[in-house]
Amino acid sequence: MMLAAYRWATYLGAPLIRLYLSLRMARGKEDAERFGERLGRPGRPRPDGPLVWVHAASVGESLSMLPLIQRLLDERPGLHVLMTTGTVTSARLMAERLPEGAFHQYVPVDRLPYVRRFLDHWRPDLVLWAESEFWPNLVGEPAARGIPAILINGRVSPRSFAGWRRFEGSIRRLLSGFALCLGQTEADARRLVQLGAAGAKCLGNLKFAAPPLPADPAQLEELEKAVGERPLWLAASTHPGEEETAGRVHGQLLASHPGLLTVIVPRHPERGAGIAADLRASGLAVSLRSAGEAIMPATDIYVADTLGELGLFYRLAGVVFVGKSLVPLGGQNPLEAARLDCALIHGPHMTNFEDIARALVAGGAALVVDGEAGLAAALERLLGDEAERKRMAEAARALAAAENGILDSVMAELAPFLSGGQGHAGA
Repeated sequence: MMLAAYRWATYLGAPLIRLYLSLRMARGKEDAERFGERLGRPGRPRPDGPLVWVHAASVGESLSMLPLIQRLLDERPGLHVLMTTGTVTSARLMAERLPEGAFHQYVPVDRLPYVRRFLDHWRPDLVLWAESEFWPNLVGEPAARGIPAILINGRVSPRSFAGWRRFEGSIRRLLSGFALCLGQTEADARRLVQLGAAGAKCLGNLKFAAPPLPADPAQLEELEKAVGERPLWLAASTHPGEEETAGRVHGQLLASHPGLLTVIVPRHPERGAGIAADLRASGLAVSLRSAGEAIMPATDIYVADTLGELGLFYRLAGVVFVGKSLVPLGGQNPLEAARLDCALIHGPHMTNFEDIARALVAGGAALVVDGEAGLAAALERLLGDEAERKRMAEAARALAAAENGILDSVMAELAPFLSGGQGHAGA
């Protein structure tokens, strides 16, 4: 009943949906040049041959799917991959990172006419759905057309689980649209089974299969020259509130670490100018990367508000604070830094990566801090102890490599659907 009401609401609510999208566009949250894709209108012709549709919500989810997309294209000549995401930032990143044979479109808004228009054009042979975006029309319509769909790296947080339990019939129907559900962790697989997913299992976390984030060697060399021998730490993928904390911690550490440079990479680059202005107002000398401002000897904070350069700054820094974790938002992926020789610090809010964070802490690769004082103390410890910093970085790198076989396991599960035995994507 709830799903039927939802479909009618999205069908009849077209004017409100368009108004909402227009407001998002005014705030830079929608791509004006490709806005038609959000309404299900294709931005390019469908390629000939079998097509796999891969959907991921935003940056983190889409990056985790790249190794799988590459394997699909390598092992299935003639296959094409359509990647959809819903954010402008992820679209820009996918334009740079998708391999040949794969291309990006914005996912249509979950209104049935838009979804049907999208499917009528693209006619996917198989759908791979990343993590946890269970949109009723986008999940239900492929199933109604007999298109097999597989949940990849499925994630159901305790909070989402509690919410869905109030609508057991609806989530059971949604999950019935997946022929196979692969949970990110054993706990995710159990929650999926409890919510009604048939045959849910855990093969491991696909995030372990991701390669190290790329970096431009020339840019890295230039930054290393600018930094010289200065002590340095990185606050990565930060969210509102964390930048101010980083600025105050920087001030506390200056006496014991003269020349300290704090690098902040905000999770949303468009916030960079505002972050710089706030930090300058507190008396700090700030250089803004998007404005072409260089790291000077007097620079306290370098705000790297650019897209797709996080791998550059992980390589530059030996100590990394993983953002979105001092604020109750669930944390960012710590494995990206772990692969690149970084000692890790994060706050208490890592529910999005709970098992990974727990393993890193247990393995001596990460420190958990409660707030500003804890962050300052952890940085004081690591900036002053090179041997400890290196030991933690080595432990982090070893843990990040612990599940390298996950991609093989996922490909084995997908094989029947790709060969034509259960799906339509055989070459």
